[in-house]
Amino acid sequence: MRVLAAIFALMFSLMACAEGPASNSGFQEGKHYVVLDNPVRTRNPNKIEVTEVFWYGCGHCFRFEPMVHQWQKQQGTDVDFQQSPAMWNNDMEIHARAFYTAKALGVLDKVHQPLFNALNLERKKLSNIDALADFFAAQGVDRSKFVKAFNSFGVTSQVKQADARARSYKITGTPEMVVNGQYRISARMAGGQQQMLKVADYLIAKIRAEKS
Repeated sequence: MRVLAAIFALMFSLMACAEGPASNSGFQEGKHYVVLDNPVRTRNPNKIEVTEVFWYGCGHCFRFEPMVHQWQKQQGTDVDFQQSPAMWNNDMEIHARAFYTAKALGVLDKVHQPLFNALNLERKKLSNIDALADFFAAQGVDRSKFVKAFNSFGVTSQVKQADARARSYKITGTPEMVVNGQYRISARMAGGQQQMLKVADYLIAKIRAEKS
């Protein structure tokens, strides 16, 4: 009996190893994340791209921001983390333009969290160029430079690309994460915002294993 028990134990162990990390994680395609029908090309094919789709005026994104920021700092050099604004109304498009304007002026680190705070804590709308110009000026950004960048061809192009990207991802809400242009993760499917990050970790490990 002992010999049989040992054989069964060995067989179970080998089966578990053969099934790999997917079975051990408990994360399942279609339940915890979605596989995109048409993968979206990433910015750098040599890295594993993780994109957070967000909106400055989204309370869920506001609460997720410190979590994803901390998570980002723990990633390896092969992970390329990006944020991409969602826009399905005029206010969201204005805020997306503010995001890319801040990037163009090299002041994103200075205004990113204050923008979240202004919309979610201070209940400011910042829904037009004048209100945003005042806001950026209060953060030490030259008003005329802001207006010029806000209306520039480069920023307009980035806004259009972000909108197209979100449509290709088939985003249903914010925040959502897309791993390597292949997998979409939402808090609803993952089971919460912290779980989103765990699913992202699982998918990053899965892609690493496939590449190796």
